[in-house]
Amino acid sequence: MQLGMIGLGRMGADLARRLMRHGHQCVVHDVQSAAIDALQQEGATGAASLDEMMSLLKAPRILWLMVPASAVEAALADLAPRLAPGDIVIDGGNSYYRDDMRRSAELGTKGIHFIDVGTSGGIAGLARGYCLMIGGEEDVVVYLEPLFAALVPGADTEATLKPTGIGREMDCDMASAKSGYLYCGLHGAGHFVKMIHNGVEYGMMAAYAEGLNILKYANIGTQKHEANAEVTPLRHPEYYQYTFNLADIAEVWRHGSVIDSWLLGQVADVLRGDPTLARFSGHVSDSGEGRWSVEAAIDEAVPAPVLSAALYARFSSRGQSDFANQLLSAMRYAFGGHLGVAEQTAPRNA
Repeated sequence: MQLGMIGLGRMGADLARRLMRHGHQCVVHDVQSAAIDALQQEGATGAASLDEMMSLLKAPRILWLMVPASAVEAALADLAPRLAPGDIVIDGGNSYYRDDMRRSAELGTKGIHFIDVGTSGGIAGLARGYCLMIGGEEDVVVYLEPLFAALVPGADTEATLKPTGIGREMDCDMASAKSGYLYCGLHGAGHFVKMIHNGVEYGMMAAYAEGLNILKYANIGTQKHEANAEVTPLRHPEYYQYTFNLADIAEVWRHGSVIDSWLLGQVADVLRGDPTLARFSGHVSDSGEGRWSVEAAIDEAVPAPVLSAALYARFSSRGQSDFANQLLSAMRYAFGGHLGVAEQTAPRNA
């Protein structure tokens, strides 16, 4: 099949590469000409402008947007006047599912199909394949199956599944899911599933980070601690005499453990290369999906304490808890706390 890929960042470029490896034709466009040139050298057809891209694509044209969620609205505004009835637009980024519903309705009035594809796999997806969570009109999704089948891990296994019409019956759903892609439902369903996927990811990341942090400080009993009325003393230092190699622990957990995962493998690799994590500031961003997951849980009245705590931990990592912590310190001092290092410079009442 022929496809136009708009957005050649780390994900978009590799999606195009993987599609080409499986025999599909890619016309590529990006605001950075160097990104276009790089893929042209690998067999893609470069387009310096949207007009040029549209002229190179055969009707019905398939266009895959792989841009940040914040840039989708502007990208669609540029693209929409150039589209014709029957064209298909795929949003493979991390858009909010409610935006998908609105966008599909707006484009639908012009006879243009809109498909939302939650895409997971990161920069390892080129080699490993991607996990695709798909929403939109089912017949259009079936038409696009050769593209989806090329992108997922099942494409590189001996038991490669031929397109079967996902969503038609239960065994087809299961077959495609085992291959790595799934039709999740109408417009927005793919990004809704990806939204929760990323919320779960927040929780998994937080669990690994917290567990390994406890292991890191398991040698606290070997350290000297001055008596301080403001700090609860360590009653049994003899219980905390361990110095662990965290990279080795993360690695051993990857083999036969119930908490093994690809993510844990990344943790092991990072710790092996940089045991003190000196390269990293500790500032953890959130791109929206974690917030939207918690909002959905609130709307559904479904408890999600782990996902919520993981989201708030990210806020804290960016210094957004500093004022609250300062206020806690001030309150503690106000009702009789001893002066700490920071409070010693604070003005005192006569």
